[in-house]
Amino acid sequence: MRILLVDDDQKAARLLARGLQEEGYDVETAHSVDVAAAHNCYAFSLLILDWMLPGKSGVEFCRELREQGVRTPILMLTARDAINDRITGLDTGADDYLTKPFVFEELLAHVRALLRRVELAQPAPITLDDLVIDPQTRGVTRAGARLDLTPKEYAILILLVTHAGEIVSRAQLAEHIWHADLIAIDNLIDVHMKNLRRKLDPPGMAALIQTVRGQGFRISPSGAL
Repeated sequence: MRILLVDDDQKAARLLARGLQEEGYDVETAHSVDVAAAHNCYAFSLLILDWMLPGKSGVEFCRELREQGVRTPILMLTARDAINDRITGLDTGADDYLTKPFVFEELLAHVRALLRRVELAQPAPITLDDLVIDPQTRGVTRAGARLDLTPKEYAILILLVTHAGEIVSRAQLAEHIWHADLIAIDNLIDVHMKNLRRKLDPPGMAALIQTVRGQGFRISPSGAL
Protein backbone atom coordinates (compact mmCIF):
# COMPACT_ATOMS: atom_id res chain seq x y z
CA MET A 1 0.00 0.00 0.00
CA ARG A 2 1.41 3.39 -1.06
CA ILE A 3 0.97 6.38 1.25
CA LEU A 4 1.73 10.04 0.52
CA LEU A 5 2.54 11.99 3.70
CA VAL A 6 2.33 15.79 3.36
CA ASP A 7 3.75 17.68 6.36
CA ASP A 8 6.03 20.73 6.48
CA ASP A 9 7.56 19.57 9.79
CA GLN A 10 10.35 17.58 8.18
CA LYS A 11 11.51 15.92 11.39
CA ALA A 12 7.99 14.76 12.29
CA ALA A 13 7.37 13.61 8.71
CA ARG A 14 10.61 11.63 8.71
CA LEU A 15 9.68 9.88 11.97
CA LEU A 16 6.14 9.08 10.81
CA ALA A 17 7.38 7.83 7.45
CA ARG A 18 9.94 5.59 9.10
CA GLY A 19 7.35 4.14 11.47
CA LEU A 20 4.92 3.44 8.63
CA GLN A 21 7.68 1.89 6.53
CA GLU A 22 8.55 -0.42 9.40
CA GLU A 23 4.90 -1.53 9.32
CA GLY A 24 5.31 -2.49 5.66
CA TYR A 25 3.88 0.58 3.93
CA ASP A 26 5.49 2.27 0.93
CA VAL A 27 5.68 5.93 2.01
CA GLU A 28 6.60 9.08 0.08
CA THR A 29 6.80 12.48 1.73
CA ALA A 30 6.17 16.05 0.60
CA HIS A 31 6.63 19.23 2.61
CA SER A 32 4.29 21.53 0.72
CA VAL A 33 1.18 21.39 -1.46
CA ASP A 34 3.24 22.29 -4.53
CA VAL A 35 5.49 19.28 -4.03
CA ALA A 36 2.53 17.03 -3.23
CA ALA A 37 0.64 18.18 -6.33
CA ALA A 38 3.56 17.07 -8.49
CA HIS A 39 2.82 13.49 -7.47
CA ASN A 40 0.09 11.43 -9.09
CA CYS A 41 -2.25 11.39 -6.12
CA TYR A 42 -4.45 8.80 -7.85
CA ALA A 43 -1.63 6.29 -7.53
CA PHE A 44 -1.64 6.28 -3.71
CA SER A 45 -3.84 4.19 -1.44
CA LEU A 46 -3.93 6.91 1.25
CA LEU A 47 -2.98 10.57 1.72
CA ILE A 48 -1.96 11.81 5.17
CA LEU A 49 -2.32 15.57 5.01
CA ASP A 50 -1.33 18.19 7.57
CA TRP A 51 -3.80 21.08 7.90
CA MET A 52 -1.21 23.86 8.32
CA LEU A 53 1.17 23.95 5.37
CA PRO A 54 3.22 26.81 3.90
CA GLY A 55 1.41 28.62 1.11
CA LYS A 56 -1.70 26.64 0.33
CA SER A 57 -3.27 24.89 3.32
CA GLY A 58 -4.02 21.20 3.56
CA VAL A 59 -7.74 21.99 3.62
CA GLU A 60 -7.49 23.89 0.32
CA PHE A 61 -5.49 21.05 -1.24
CA CYS A 62 -8.04 18.51 -0.01
CA ARG A 63 -10.87 20.51 -1.60
CA GLU A 64 -9.00 20.78 -4.91
CA LEU A 65 -8.28 17.05 -5.01
CA ARG A 66 -11.95 16.21 -4.50
CA GLU A 67 -13.01 18.67 -7.19
CA GLN A 68 -10.51 17.05 -9.56
CA GLY A 69 -12.10 13.67 -8.96
CA VAL A 70 -9.43 12.22 -6.67
CA ARG A 71 -11.18 9.76 -4.35
CA THR A 72 -8.10 8.54 -2.50
CA PRO A 73 -8.84 8.47 1.28
CA ILE A 74 -7.43 11.46 3.14
CA LEU A 75 -6.44 11.51 6.81
CA MET A 76 -6.18 15.11 8.06
CA LEU A 77 -3.65 15.90 10.80
CA THR A 78 -4.05 19.10 12.78
CA ALA A 79 -3.50 20.81 16.10
CA ARG A 80 -6.96 22.36 15.74
CA ASP A 81 -9.34 20.53 18.04
CA ALA A 82 -12.44 22.76 17.92
CA ILE A 83 -15.61 21.06 16.71
CA ASN A 84 -16.04 23.63 13.93
CA ASP A 85 -12.53 22.88 12.65
CA ARG A 86 -13.26 19.16 12.56
CA ILE A 87 -16.48 19.81 10.67
CA THR A 88 -14.63 22.04 8.19
CA GLY A 89 -12.00 19.38 7.54
CA LEU A 90 -14.54 16.64 6.99
CA ASP A 91 -16.86 18.80 4.89
CA THR A 92 -13.91 19.71 2.67
CA GLY A 93 -13.52 16.05 1.73
CA ALA A 94 -11.28 14.49 4.37
CA ASP A 95 -12.26 10.95 5.37
CA ASP A 96 -10.81 11.06 8.86
CA TYR A 97 -9.37 13.55 11.32
CA LEU A 98 -6.60 13.12 13.87
CA THR A 99 -5.74 15.84 16.40
CA LYS A 100 -2.14 16.52 17.43
CA PRO A 101 -0.46 15.46 19.59
CA PHE A 102 -1.12 11.76 19.04
CA VAL A 103 0.75 8.55 19.65
CA PHE A 104 1.96 6.58 16.65
CA GLU A 105 -0.23 3.58 17.48
CA GLU A 106 -3.31 5.83 17.22
CA LEU A 107 -2.23 7.05 13.79
CA LEU A 108 -1.60 3.49 12.73
CA ALA A 109 -5.12 2.45 13.79
CA HIS A 110 -6.61 5.26 11.66
CA VAL A 111 -4.43 4.23 8.71
CA ARG A 112 -5.52 0.59 8.95
CA ALA A 113 -9.19 1.57 9.17
CA LEU A 114 -9.01 3.80 6.09
CA LEU A 115 -7.10 1.22 4.07
CA ARG A 116 -9.71 -1.42 4.94
CA ARG A 117 -12.30 0.85 3.35
CA VAL A 118 -10.16 1.05 0.22
CA GLU A 119 -9.96 -2.72 -0.02
CA LEU A 120 -13.72 -3.07 0.47
CA ALA A 121 -14.75 -0.29 -1.90
CA GLN A 122 -12.56 -0.17 -4.98
CA PRO A 123 -14.27 2.24 -7.39
CA ALA A 124 -15.45 0.66 -10.60
CA PRO A 125 -14.13 1.96 -13.91
CA ILE A 126 -16.28 4.63 -15.57
CA THR A 127 -17.34 3.74 -19.09
CA LEU A 128 -18.95 5.81 -21.82
CA ASP A 129 -19.18 4.19 -25.23
CA ASP A 130 -15.60 2.94 -25.85
CA LEU A 131 -14.14 5.39 -23.31
CA VAL A 132 -12.91 3.84 -20.04
CA ILE A 133 -11.70 5.82 -17.01
CA ASP A 134 -10.02 4.14 -14.03
CA PRO A 135 -10.54 6.49 -11.02
CA GLN A 136 -7.90 4.64 -9.00
CA THR A 137 -5.02 5.21 -11.41
CA ARG A 138 -6.44 8.10 -13.43
CA GLY A 139 -5.88 5.93 -16.48
CA VAL A 140 -7.99 6.78 -19.53
CA THR A 141 -8.40 4.66 -22.66
CA ARG A 142 -10.51 4.93 -25.78
CA ALA A 143 -11.01 1.87 -27.98
CA GLY A 144 -8.22 0.28 -25.95
CA ALA A 145 -5.69 3.03 -26.67
CA ARG A 146 -4.28 4.83 -23.64
CA LEU A 147 -4.72 8.61 -23.57
CA ASP A 148 -2.03 10.76 -21.96
CA LEU A 149 -4.05 13.55 -20.32
CA THR A 150 -2.76 16.45 -18.26
CA PRO A 151 -4.31 16.95 -14.78
CA LYS A 152 -6.49 19.80 -16.10
CA GLU A 153 -7.64 17.74 -19.11
CA TYR A 154 -8.48 14.85 -16.82
CA ALA A 155 -10.42 17.13 -14.47
CA ILE A 156 -12.41 18.54 -17.42
CA LEU A 157 -13.14 15.03 -18.67
CA ILE A 158 -14.33 13.89 -15.23
CA LEU A 159 -16.64 16.90 -14.94
CA LEU A 160 -18.12 16.22 -18.36
CA VAL A 161 -18.51 12.48 -17.78
CA THR A 162 -20.16 12.93 -14.38
CA HIS A 163 -22.70 15.10 -16.21
CA ALA A 164 -22.91 12.88 -19.29
CA GLY A 165 -25.75 13.92 -21.56
CA GLU A 166 -26.04 17.28 -19.80
CA ILE A 167 -24.65 20.64 -20.85
CA VAL A 168 -21.69 21.86 -18.77
CA SER A 169 -21.39 25.62 -19.08
CA ARG A 170 -18.15 27.51 -19.51
CA ALA A 171 -18.87 29.18 -16.14
CA GLN A 172 -19.07 25.73 -14.50
CA LEU A 173 -15.72 24.78 -16.01
CA ALA A 174 -14.16 28.03 -14.80
CA GLU A 175 -15.45 27.56 -11.27
CA HIS A 176 -14.83 23.84 -10.81
CA ILE A 177 -11.53 23.43 -12.66
CA TRP A 178 -9.80 26.79 -12.21
CA HIS A 179 -11.71 28.25 -9.23
CA ALA A 180 -11.81 31.50 -11.16
CA ASP A 181 -14.17 33.89 -12.85
CA LEU A 182 -15.02 32.95 -16.45
CA ILE A 183 -13.69 36.23 -17.85
CA ALA A 184 -10.25 35.57 -16.36
CA ILE A 185 -9.72 32.17 -18.00
CA ASP A 186 -12.13 32.05 -20.96
CA ASN A 187 -9.30 31.55 -23.45
CA LEU A 188 -7.74 28.84 -21.27
CA ILE A 189 -10.94 26.83 -21.52
CA ASP A 190 -10.71 26.89 -25.32
CA VAL A 191 -7.05 25.81 -25.26
CA HIS A 192 -7.60 22.90 -22.86
CA MET A 193 -10.81 21.79 -24.57
CA LYS A 194 -9.07 21.78 -27.96
CA ASN A 195 -6.22 19.66 -26.58
CA LEU A 196 -8.62 17.28 -24.83
CA ARG A 197 -10.67 16.82 -28.01
CA ARG A 198 -7.53 16.18 -30.05
CA LYS A 199 -6.63 13.31 -27.72
CA LEU A 200 -10.14 12.02 -27.06
CA ASP A 201 -11.59 12.34 -30.58
CA PRO A 202 -8.80 11.56 -33.08
CA PRO A 203 -9.54 11.58 -36.83
CA GLY A 204 -11.65 8.64 -37.91
CA MET A 205 -13.42 8.23 -34.56
CA ALA A 206 -16.84 9.59 -33.65
CA ALA A 207 -16.66 12.72 -31.50
CA LEU A 208 -17.76 12.27 -27.88
CA ILE A 209 -17.63 15.97 -26.92
CA GLN A 210 -20.09 18.34 -28.53
CA THR A 211 -20.17 22.12 -28.37
CA VAL A 212 -23.62 23.51 -27.61
CA ARG A 213 -23.40 26.98 -29.06
CA GLY A 214 -23.98 29.72 -26.53
CA GLN A 215 -24.39 27.22 -23.67
CA GLY A 216 -21.29 25.09 -23.18
CA PHE A 217 -20.17 21.53 -23.79
CA ARG A 218 -21.68 18.07 -23.53
CA ILE A 219 -20.22 14.59 -23.64
CA SER A 220 -22.41 11.80 -24.95
CA PRO A 221 -21.98 8.36 -26.47
CA SER A 222 -21.01 8.58 -30.11
CA GLY A 223 -24.03 9.24 -32.28
CA ALA A 224 -26.12 10.55 -29.37
CA LEU A 225 -27.59 14.06 -29.55
